[in-house]
Amino acid sequence: MNLRPLNIKEFPKALPLKKLLGPSFILLGLGLGSGEVILWPFLASNFGLGIIWGAIIGITFQFFMNLEIERYALVNGESIFVGFARKLKWLPFWFIFSTFIPWIWPGIAASSAKLFGAILGYENTGVLTIILLVLIGLILSLGPILYKTVENLQKILIAVGIPSIFILTIILANESAWGNLAKGVVGIGENYFLLPLGIPLATFLAAFAYSGAGGNLNLAQSYYIKEKGYGMGKYSGKITSLLTGKKEYVSLTGSTFETNPENIAEFKRWWKNINFEHFLVFWLTGTITILLLALLSYSTTYNTGQSVSNINFVISEANVIAERLAPFMGTFFLMITGLTLFGTQLTVFDATSRILSENIILASGGRLWEKHIRPTYYIVLWLQILAGIFVLLLGFTEPLQLVVTAAVLNAFAMFVHVGLTLWLNKTSLASQLKPSGWRVAIMTAAFLLYGGFSIYTIADKLF
Repeated sequence: MNLRPLNIKEFPKALPLKKLLGPSFILLGLGLGSGEVILWPFLASNFGLGIIWGAIIGITFQFFMNLEIERYALVNGESIFVGFARKLKWLPFWFIFSTFIPWIWPGIAASSAKLFGAILGYENTGVLTIILLVLIGLILSLGPILYKTVENLQKILIAVGIPSIFILTIILANESAWGNLAKGVVGIGENYFLLPLGIPLATFLAAFAYSGAGGNLNLAQSYYIKEKGYGMGKYSGKITSLLTGKKEYVSLTGSTFETNPENIAEFKRWWKNINFEHFLVFWLTGTITILLLALLSYSTTYNTGQSVSNINFVISEANVIAERLAPFMGTFFLMITGLTLFGTQLTVFDATSRILSENIILASGGRLWEKHIRPTYYIVLWLQILAGIFVLLLGFTEPLQLVVTAAVLNAFAMFVHVGLTLWLNKTSLASQLKPSGWRVAIMTAAFLLYGGFSIYTIADKLF
C-alpha cells in the first residue's frame, strides 16, 4: 500500500515515570515464560551456573535493542514495521514469514500444560495444551481493549511470581550456591570456563535469544509504547475487541514533530524517562528473575539424582521444594510457573497477531487499509491457534523440543531485525534524534553475535 507521509504535529510533554509503566512489563512477561522459567534453569540444572553469563549479555543486548525500537515509535508515532515498509516495500513479507513460522510451535503452552497436568495428576497434556490455546484465544477476543488486557495480566503475574521465587530461593539456596552464581556471572563454572563440554549449542542459543522477549517480539514494543501514549504515539488509536470493545480508528501511519530546540529538549526528557523505565522494569527485574530462577533450579536439582531431562526438571524442582518445605509449597511453585507460562503464551499470541495483521495490510498492495486491522488481528490470532493445535496433533508434543526449535528460528530473526532497526534509525531520523556512537557499537555487536550464533548452530544441525 502507498503509505501517507508523516504529518507534523505538536510533540507531547514528557510523562512522569509512574505514567510510563506498562509496556516493559509486557516485554518482560514475554521473556519470563521461555528463557527465564524454562531454558536458563534447564541449563543450570544440567551444567551448573557457569553458563549464566550468557543470560546477562543476552538481556543487556535486548535492553538496547528495545530502546532503539522505542526510539522510532516515540519520534514517529507509528510501528517500526511501517518504518521498514517505507524503506523496502517487500520487507512485510519477510516479517510475516519470520513471525508465523517460529511461533506456530506452541512450546510455552505445552510447558504450561505439563505443569498443570502434574498438579492435577493428568498425563494427557496434549489435550490440556489445546484447551489452554483455545482459552487464550477467548481471553484476547473478549477483552475490551487488548493492550489493557495484556498489560494488567502481566502486572499481576509479575507482582505475584517474582516475590514468590525470591522467597523460595532465599530459603533453599545455600552459601556455596550463591558463590557459584557470582562466579557464573563472569563465566567461571565447575571445571569449565564459559561453556562446558557437551552443552547442546542449540539450547544455549535458544536461551541466549530468549534472555528477554526474542525473535520479532521485541519489535512489538513499538505497538505497546504507541498504545500507551509515548511521544507521538499519543495520536494513534487502540485495537479493541470485535465483540466487547468500542470501535476506535487505528492509524497505520504516524506523525512526527519539528526538530526545533524546544522539541529536542522535550525529546531528551522523554528519552531519559523511558530509558529509566525500561532499565528498572525490563533489565533489572528481568536480570534478577533469571538469576533467581537459575539459582533455584541449581539448588534443587543439580547433581541430586533428580530427573532434569526436558521440562521434567521443573517438576523435580517442585518435588524438592515440597520435601524441604511443605507439600503445598511444591504445588504452589508449579501453579506460579504454570500461570507464568500461560501468561507468556497469551502475550506471545497478542504480539504475533499485531505483527502479522499489520504486515499483511502493508503487503496487500492497497487492498487492505487501517479499517481492516482489527478483523485481521483476530483472523490471524485464531489461525495461529489452529496451527499450534495442528502441530500438536502431528505428534510434536515435547515442550522443550518445541521451545528450542522456535528459539533457534527466532535467533536468526533477531539477527535480521537488529541490523534493520539500526539502519532505519540511522537513515530516517533527524541527526539530533539518531542513536549515539556507543549505542551503535552495542547494536552492531548484537547483530554480529546473533548472526554468528545462528549460522554456527544451523550449520551444526545440517552438516
